Amino acid sequence: MEAAVSSASSSQLDVQIRWLIRRDMAEVLRIEQESFEFAWTEEDFLCCLRQRNCIGMVAERDHQIVGFMIYELHKSRLNILNFAVGRRFRKQGIGTQMIVRLIDKLSQQRRKEILFEVRERNLEAQLFFKTQGFRAVRVLRAHYDDTAEDAYIMQFRLDHEQSVESTFIPRNRISEYDAA
Repeated sequence: MEAAVSSASSSQLDVQIRWLIRRDMAEVLRIEQESFEFAWTEEDFLCCLRQRNCIGMVAERDHQIVGFMIYELHKSRLNILNFAVGRRFRKQGIGTQMIVRLIDKLSQQRRKEILFEVRERNLEAQLFFKTQGFRAVRVLRAHYDDTAEDAYIMQFRLDHEQSVESTFIPRNRISEYDAA
């Protein structure tokens, strides 16, 4: 799971958020490559998007893709698999607009949470998701195949109730910022 975003902005660019289509792939791959050290390949995207419960969306401004998100639909939750905003367009509210779109897909009757794994070193994404109402609820030790890096599971709950997982408060960089 990947995320490249920036924290809240002073100015917000309005974007259209729509389904990802095949002709968007070159721009999505460009954003992916500029955003991540261990970037997904085109085959990674296509393999994921072929799954019935996997959705791809893009944020578009002036006919240019400026961000994207890939997520899975499950019975009671959404899992964000990949999320990025182009480097030039960060800190302009685009990531927030994409998260709002995902939150709108939740409902009191069915899906109540969004889960997301983020690399331990990706402090920028951790802080962004924290500003969007996500909480770090679990640590996955040595989670990635490409490094021995840990991952944090971040959770957004629609009903704002404490989940069983959220009773665990990991010691991590996000917790350090709470104390500051």
